[in-house]
Amino acid sequence: MIPSRWVHVARLNSSYPGGLASYINTARELLADSKAGKNPFDGFTPSVPSGESLTFGDNNFVQFEETGVREMQNAAFVLVAGGLGERLGYNGIKVALPRESSSGTCYLQHYIESILALQDASSRLVEGGSPKQIPFVIMTSDDTHARTLELLESNSYFGMNPTQVKLLKQEKVACLDDNVARLAVDPRNKYVIQTKPHGHGDVHSLLYSSGLLNLWRHAGLRWVLFFQDTNGLLFKAIPAALGVSATKQYHVNSLAVPRKAKEAIGGIAKLTHADGRTMVINVEYNQLDPLLRATGYPDGDVNCETGYSPFPGNINQLILELGPYIEELTKTGGAIQEFVNPKYKDASKTSFKSSTRLECMMQDYPKTLPPTARVGFTVMDIWLAYAPVKNNPEDAAKVPKGNPYHSATSGEMAVYRANSLILKKRYYNGKFGFDSISQNNSTALMVAGVQWTRGGSVAPCHLEAQMGADFPDVTSKVSGSCSISQKSTLVINGSNIFLEDLSLDGALVINSVIDAEVKVGGSVQNKGWILENVDYKDTSAPEEVRIRGFRINKVEQLEKTYNEPGNFCLKA
Repeated sequence: MIPSRWVHVARLNSSYPGGLASYINTARELLADSKAGKNPFDGFTPSVPSGESLTFGDNNFVQFEETGVREMQNAAFVLVAGGLGERLGYNGIKVALPRESSSGTCYLQHYIESILALQDASSRLVEGGSPKQIPFVIMTSDDTHARTLELLESNSYFGMNPTQVKLLKQEKVACLDDNVARLAVDPRNKYVIQTKPHGHGDVHSLLYSSGLLNLWRHAGLRWVLFFQDTNGLLFKAIPAALGVSATKQYHVNSLAVPRKAKEAIGGIAKLTHADGRTMVINVEYNQLDPLLRATGYPDGDVNCETGYSPFPGNINQLILELGPYIEELTKTGGAIQEFVNPKYKDASKTSFKSSTRLECMMQDYPKTLPPTARVGFTVMDIWLAYAPVKNNPEDAAKVPKGNPYHSATSGEMAVYRANSLILKKRYYNGKFGFDSISQNNSTALMVAGVQWTRGGSVAPCHLEAQMGADFPDVTSKVSGSCSISQKSTLVINGSNIFLEDLSLDGALVINSVIDAEVKVGGSVQNKGWILENVDYKDTSAPEEVRIRGFRINKVEQLEKTYNEPGNFCLKA
């Protein structure tokens, strides 16, 4: 029988390309560079790469979106979900966190239902094509694997065929004790090597070693779409971005948002070396400004005439063309260029405060691509594409005024705002998201010193993914003279629910099965739902409520459920 300590070492050796020997050699090189203060961008000059900037709802956007929906049947999705929600003040896996409170739909359910909606929409657009199931891969970790599987199984995979879903578990890497890369041992057991996460860049080697990429290619797939675990808006932007990839024939397409100069988000830049090498990659915000200053831009990272930095903000959502992706991973084995970030005890840089390890990032994949690779980006409106949830209430309160909070509260409000703006964009004569009658009834929330107002721009509006996979699909279901007051809540759970001459001042919830067509109109008025403050330090409240700082009191509502196929009309 092999001792468990050797099994542990063998696993560390087998899970890293080239084994522990390769890991240690790379670590020694990177640690030497770190000690010497070597700048990884020495010799490079930044410039703005070519890409596409989209305006939601215009003809250009709609055309790209339609192209993207058509291409969805040739795509696979990969969710990087290896982390817990501890930084948020939530001890569960992040994908189990409710995306918003109106329906309680968790992130994983929302992602799966969005993929299924795109799968259905794509099959409808492609004439004569048989419906294709879109593969969905989830990268997990030791911390999240069992709980992710349990969440899927206990909810019947949220309606997705279990054979569509694959879980790939990421292993940790060995920790390092010093500048010569001696392996750090567990202080509680000298026969066990300390380990820490290697970073989400491991997703590439996991996909390569799993054999899935070749299976997808043989099945005729063309695209792989990568996304992270708590961006509740992403699927509103993905179809148009995929349309850009297909139209521009990008090998790599990074989703991006307008970025203010020096904002704490990486910028996408083209780097040209003195020897002629070029690459288009994400440059972290704390590296971009000094890099610009050192290469002939004395003002560094500044806004241009648009009011934003010319370098778009990277949101770590990638679209890769499958064929070139396989070719590159065949060369590299899926290994991504690594970095090390030791915390030194003092200026001598001879010893660490605690053990360190090598890390890698998913978005650094383009670093090894040849100059012929077509690497671009697609910029979307922030309100449409980017509302990550990663800060607890206390950390969000420390964010400088004017910068995004990226908390559970801001993430939920962003979902409501986006839904309202999408409806308002289509039906511009209606009053989605604002109503002068209810201006004085808006609900103010105070969360860890940050004030949130339900009025002004946000009416809680929850549209399930099945209502529409793209802008025309959603807005085709709104007609006549419709208005939703600020104090109102609209929840739509169904794919064939149509709003016609609806006036809503209160709460309305409509649920329907897929074969039920429901037309909703008339005037709905009731006391509605009220947002009530919850002290984020109140341990008697569930964690998912505390981190938002509010709960919904469903005082009064009109709710209708249609469980049978057929045509129905609700005229209030």
